[in-house]
Amino acid sequence: MARQFWKPGNMLYPLPAVMVSCKRKDERPNIITVAWAGTICTNPAMLSISVRPERYSYDIIRESKEFVVNLVTEELIFAADYCGVKSGRDVDKFKELKLDEADSLKVSTPGIEQSPVNIECKVREIKELGSHHMFIAEVVSVNIEEQYLDSAGKFNLNQSGLAVYSHGEYFGLGRKCGSFGYSVRKHKKVNKNTKHKNKKDN
Repeated sequence: MARQFWKPGNMLYPLPAVMVSCKRKDERPNIITVAWAGTICTNPAMLSISVRPERYSYDIIRESKEFVVNLVTEELIFAADYCGVKSGRDVDKFKELKLDEADSLKVSTPGIEQSPVNIECKVREIKELGSHHMFIAEVVSVNIEEQYLDSAGKFNLNQSGLAVYSHGEYFGLGRKCGSFGYSVRKHKKVNKNTKHKNKKDN
């Protein structure tokens, strides 16, 4: 199989392209779409987003020291793409896209009502890395859409139609191929003789 060596570049795909809402005091909120986002710690719950300093939202997040990560579904792909190419300097994205503001519990920045999950974050550290600066933030609250809760209280997030971004294109999640730990999970083996005996006794 033929292969090629390319110059260094970010080829870690697919990614969770997320819509990040942010807000300065006494100003309307804005939304920026971020592909460079990820989990960095479980306890305390922390995540990171990386933003170019020239982006309109960069100064808002740097000054307010907070933001909300809103997960993107297939229904929100158009809005996510729009928020990634249009600047909040020129347009009110909530108004233009007819998105509703969701109240937050621990930050003053609203989430996006149409998103199944709003992750409220407070910035703890900013790393100036190069083309992008990384905002390392603590998750202080999570707002979820109740329609994806089952009768046992389990949150079925994967039923919400989540979308991902890969090499310049958006995709809906495909078929389920396994679950965490399935490769080492022990499966119960049924003894055929016992099975038939139980049927006879009944």
